Amino acid sequence: MASNTEAVGASAAVPTDVGLKRDMGFIGATWASETSIIGSGWLFGAFLAAQAAGTAALLGWVIAGAIVIILALVHAELGGMYPVSGGTARFPHFAFGSIAGISFGFFSFLQAVTVAPIECFAVMQYGSYYWHGLYNANTSNVTGLGFAMTVVLLAVFTAINFLAMRLFSKVNAGITWWKVAIPVITIIILLFKFQPNNLGAGGGFMPYGIKALFAAIPSAGIVFAYLGFEQADQLAGEIKNPQRNLPWAILTATGIGIAIYVLLQFVFIGAIPHSLISGPKGWAAIPSTSPIAIGPFAGLAGVVGLGTLAVFLRIDAFVSPFGTGLMYQTSTSRIGYGLARNRYFPQLFQKVDRNGVPWFSLIIAFLAGLLFLLPFPSWHSLVGLVTSASVLMYAGAPLSLGAFRGQVPEAPRPYRMPGAVVVAPLAFFLANMLIYWSGFEVIWKLGICVVIGYVLIGISMAFDPQRPPLDWKSAQWLPFYLIGMGIISWQGQFSGAASTPPPKPPTNTGNIPFWWDILVVFGFSMIIYFWAQRVRLSRNEMLDMVNLQSGTAPDPKVH
Repeated sequence: MASNTEAVGASAAVPTDVGLKRDMGFIGATWASETSIIGSGWLFGAFLAAQAAGTAALLGWVIAGAIVIILALVHAELGGMYPVSGGTARFPHFAFGSIAGISFGFFSFLQAVTVAPIECFAVMQYGSYYWHGLYNANTSNVTGLGFAMTVVLLAVFTAINFLAMRLFSKVNAGITWWKVAIPVITIIILLFKFQPNNLGAGGGFMPYGIKALFAAIPSAGIVFAYLGFEQADQLAGEIKNPQRNLPWAILTATGIGIAIYVLLQFVFIGAIPHSLISGPKGWAAIPSTSPIAIGPFAGLAGVVGLGTLAVFLRIDAFVSPFGTGLMYQTSTSRIGYGLARNRYFPQLFQKVDRNGVPWFSLIIAFLAGLLFLLPFPSWHSLVGLVTSASVLMYAGAPLSLGAFRGQVPEAPRPYRMPGAVVVAPLAFFLANMLIYWSGFEVIWKLGICVVIGYVLIGISMAFDPQRPPLDWKSAQWLPFYLIGMGIISWQGQFSGAASTPPPKPPTNTGNIPFWWDILVVFGFSMIIYFWAQRVRLSRNEMLDMVNLQSGTAPDPKVH
């Protein structure tokens, strides 16, 4: 491994995106992340988490929030240091070369492209209150009509994204002010309906045990609800003064989101009629056809006599997912742009129009989103896959941070994460725990998506004469990491299989005992983390990777 003093005379350049316009300020950057955090997760997360973990769901939101804060601190340093669009797809490229860059880049693309469809599903489920043909409560899936309307809504997301970023940012800011205000108002109003005895109803604080709590963190939508804090990183190429604005936008949005979600869970548990959860079945007594199950907060408001609030919540059930889906359609196109800058995707993805919008990447984001509508016909069925893909993407950030601290310590860092020598490997371990808790049923499906991604990117790069060389040496740990996590999940305690009728048999073996599995994931994470640091790119190689994207390359032609 190269030493920190290698090529002392070389300077750490800052990569620059070409063709994009820096029209987004601090508020716009903060709201870009906030609108992604406050989406359909707030509409469903509190109910699903309570069903899965009882009152202990509150602890689930706190645990997930702590993990997200640590990951946000990592992304804040990276985004301020290298403010490039599609940042989560590109940091591993700078740190470990093309093989790692291809992998984590595709994880980023996969995560982003699946969120817009899931937000569309949320609109259909809540919208079925007024238009009954959109959603079938007995099967918990959208109907044929609901599927068609989901395609239309996804097309609307795409059309709005053709606006210049300056106008798009204003549209998004207006939506986000509403999206933040409605949950806050809901918290205040439901506090007046709070029943303290609900906190112990349904079998006590932790009726299903701590294992169920851990499983609920990814599967019940808790982590999914927090996703999006990194959106400012994805749009960094279009943020004004990104070294100053970007890190604090990420941290501000994350703090607001955690506070809102913990309080929402608290008032949801406290305001639900005690008779619904006080029986022997507890939270499981609420049927899937109940208004509370179909539209949790709006249904709850109606049940407790808050009709006006219920109306506003059903309006918000369109606005919140709409804003989040809109932003993720934006980030998907920017990640595609970033992967083209890395020369993993075809160069058409880098083409921008006169408004600075990567138009081809945006169209492909729409078409790719349609593919994920087909096998996942409901909001809940997509949550596990999206969560695991997201966390797999997040795992690349602490690895990259450790590499940058070692090889380019002098690079400008407007925000410098304290205690990085401990926090970075801890963040990698926590990301792996979230993946493990998702269950083997989710992880093997994610593995199939990853293999397909490798094939498609391999075909693209085969036809690109300027493709980067494949850096196998600096990514030798990667196949062991991906396969190892799959084996640990297979042998571990978490299935991830659907528990709703008809229940699926578990695909995991359960051979690794509970609690010991956490030690196994920790030990494995530390081996991979320090192995990756050992073989990271040398200082000169890292600087070359950055310099290739420092803005000296010719602009892509505008079409």
